[in-house]
Amino acid sequence: MADTSQAAQAATKWRKKRGSLIMALHEIQDVKGYVDWQDAVDLAKGMNIPLARIYEVLTFYNFFKLKAPGKAVISVCTGTACYLKGNDKVLEKFKSELGINEGESTKDGLFHLQCVRCVGCCGLAPVCVVNGKTYGRMTPENVPEILNEWREAFKED
Repeated sequence: MADTSQAAQAATKWRKKRGSLIMALHEIQDVKGYVDWQDAVDLAKGMNIPLARIYEVLTFYNFFKLKAPGKAVISVCTGTACYLKGNDKVLEKFKSELGINEGESTKDGLFHLQCVRCVGCCGLAPVCVVNGKTYGRMTPENVPEILNEWREAFKED
């Protein structure tokens, strides 16, 4: 039976296009949410690229995740407008409420916390985005309410 892993499919699609490793990695992560060891091995074989080169790219760009993120990915904007309006305090509240640091997921696999440079909603600063839903004019006091909203949403799954 032919290998039909996401990495093998990405390798087939991108192998003949010069400089396409990042595009192949994005494709895998867009589907799975991360790029694991086996994906990297399959991609290395399929694109005839050294595994070390793939890990060099994966670990250089902080966009790529090597482990599955939580179900709810919380993106705290750290762009200039959000920073000036106090999103550092919002980030600290998320950290304390969840018991994790930036780039980590909760032990129950429900939440993943990350910082992003700008989400393009400067007029709503400070901003956080959870799984594509934007929350504007954030304050640390909003954090527990948002976390509870997502906990309830995942109870229904």
